[in-house]
Amino acid sequence: MKIVDLSHEINSGMPFFPGTEKPELEQVTSLVKDGFVEHRATMLTHTGTHIDVPAHLVVGGLALDQMSVDNFIGKAAIIDLTGIKKRAIGKETLRPFEGLISKIEFLILKTGWEKYWGEQGYFKGFPALDPGAAQWLGEFNLKGVGVDAISIDPAGSKDYPIHHILFKNNMIVIENLANLDELGGGVFTFSCLPLKFENGDGSPVRAVGIL
Repeated sequence: MKIVDLSHEINSGMPFFPGTEKPELEQVTSLVKDGFVEHRATMLTHTGTHIDVPAHLVVGGLALDQMSVDNFIGKAAIIDLTGIKKRAIGKETLRPFEGLISKIEFLILKTGWEKYWGEQGYFKGFPALDPGAAQWLGEFNLKGVGVDAISIDPAGSKDYPIHHILFKNNMIVIENLANLDELGGGVFTFSCLPLKFENGDGSPVRAVGIL
């Protein structure tokens, strides 16, 4: 068995969604003075590699504490889109993988945007699903869709249509995934267990792929 870490490290200098609060990690006790080490973590629930659940954008949408752990683990596969020429990922791009998608629970879209992590270019120009493709994915039995980019919606989106379409089908969204190259092209077990926040709209996760 091989377990691949699909998460970015959380630290005070990490990238964060433009216009939101910067994450901060601060050591507040020491072994010398207090006999133990403890840190204060101040961050939004959508920091780093994280999941979005319907409560993030939908009134009355499912929150983390209303969801079973089964929602965050399942069979997954990666579609390699690193060679795509268009920014919009349409249904015609995904249709050749219909047989594969019908057999999995999590679809991971590899755009190659991870290479820009830590650079300003990470926040713009990444490929993203168009509404038709998102609606088509809603016809499958998927638990979630993940990306190696800052958002599953196009850069600059104000109304987040792709999130809304996926949430309407009770899917979760996983963003800022890393190390997808290490998983190859087969089916694997994906896990993105969140913290169990009351009324939680999302959570940083230690996403992993298990081969």
